[in-house]
Amino acid sequence: MADDLRFGDFTGGEKLRIAVLTARAAKRGLAGDGVDISDLTRRIERIEKQAAARRKKK
Repeated sequence: MADDLRFGDFTGGEKLRIAVLTARAAKRGLAGDGVDISDLTRRIERIEKQAAARRKKK
């Protein structure tokens, strides 16, 4: 997560989406070392960028 973001900078929906994506990444990670979770991490990063852009507007 970006250094300047705090948990309160995310909307309720974003918090929920990040929690679900993190759980999916953890579940995939349990499958083994050869599993690719980069698609989920990119989605989480995109949500973080949206929150950071919204915070800069303030």
